Amino acid sequence: MTKQYQTNRRDFLKTTTMAGAGAIAAGVWTGAQAQDSKSPNEKLNIACIGTANRAAADIQGVLGENIVALVDVDKNYLDRKLKEIPGARPYADYREMLDAEKGKIDAVVIGTTDHHHAPATIRAIRAGLHVYCEKPLTHTVQEARIIAEAAKEAGVATQLGTQIHAGNNYRRVVEIIQSGAIGDVTEAHVWVGKGWGGGERPEKAEQPPAHLNWDLWLGPAPERPYAAGRYHPAQWRRWWDFGQGTLGDMGCHYMDLPFWALKLRHPTSCVATGPEVHPETCPLGLTVEYQFPKRGDLAPCKLTWYDGNMTPKKIAGERVPGSGVMFVGTEGHMFADYGNYRLFPREKFADFTAPAESIPNSIGHHAEWIKACKDGSPTTCNFDYSGALSETVLLGNVAYRTGEKLEWDAANLKATNTSAADQYISKQYRTGWEVS
Repeated sequence: MTKQYQTNRRDFLKTTTMAGAGAIAAGVWTGAQAQDSKSPNEKLNIACIGTANRAAADIQGVLGENIVALVDVDKNYLDRKLKEIPGARPYADYREMLDAEKGKIDAVVIGTTDHHHAPATIRAIRAGLHVYCEKPLTHTVQEARIIAEAAKEAGVATQLGTQIHAGNNYRRVVEIIQSGAIGDVTEAHVWVGKGWGGGERPEKAEQPPAHLNWDLWLGPAPERPYAAGRYHPAQWRRWWDFGQGTLGDMGCHYMDLPFWALKLRHPTSCVATGPEVHPETCPLGLTVEYQFPKRGDLAPCKLTWYDGNMTPKKIAGERVPGSGVMFVGTEGHMFADYGNYRLFPREKFADFTAPAESIPNSIGHHAEWIKACKDGSPTTCNFDYSGALSETVLLGNVAYRTGEKLEWDAANLKATNTSAADQYISKQYRTGWEVS
């Protein structure tokens, strides 16, 4: 996108969106009339990188805009989505798409395997495009910092695909915690019963199917032979080269709640326990302890993550389900998941009245980002917030793989007590896929 086009189109979108909002506020249009009256030129031109599974849900979330380009390394997936969006221009390589669509698109939605998140995102940001990217934001800690800084410098609208952040329950939990209902929160426990891990590298090389561009699927990762059913389409989360196990898959969803409620950002230390480290695949169960410092008047806090076969049955004396969050405070404790919360001890909070709602309900996670692209309004999971969240999540696997407690210098992305973490904070890329 040329700078002149980007500026003019962004100004146009902002002007027309604000004008429409003013007309609705004045009672000239109803909501339906406003939608019907919109010129096609008011809509964002969006390219979607990834078209199936989670990416398909993200495409559904932005279908009200103009989907002008689709990218997928799997031709079967791509052809299926093209039948639903026949006017979109197809690509297998997002690098090629970004070059070919320069000046024609405003934003990208990225729903790829984790190891492609940063290469796709940084190239889109450098092109001046708004970005919606699935979680975790990146594959390494360093990538998360690079992406967050690049987005801030470019001034583009960003949103991480932690869709549950838009739910009403999370808002009510944050309000209760921040009201001081359970006192000073000194511990947060987060657990998910999934187990993305295990397995050995296939010994036998196989020919990739004709519909899959295996070299592009590998992208920045080291070359390896294709093996049916072991990587694409779903099992890639088990492998360090492509995913980050259960912690990478679910950490940004569940740790998002304590990050938000407790105003967390960077831990000062991190230590993990689990089975013997496998060089290829993630563990089937993991426990990670993060220590966070004081944040203004908020007390220091320890956050403990558990997944797979290491999830607890009880926390703070209460039996707990397979996934959730428990806040432990000086005056009580609180369980929460995506849709519910409970306060303990039950008898103490039997007549509890929640504080007045102070956090506005979301217009929708994708809608929030689309609005931000058009009028510059803030998003709740922008890459500054979600970059720090992703750094913390991924640091847990760094600590696990080193087998050491990391004394963490977040400003410099460095463990001050060991050099063993360096090899996992960043990584090497195949030529043409670098992130910098």
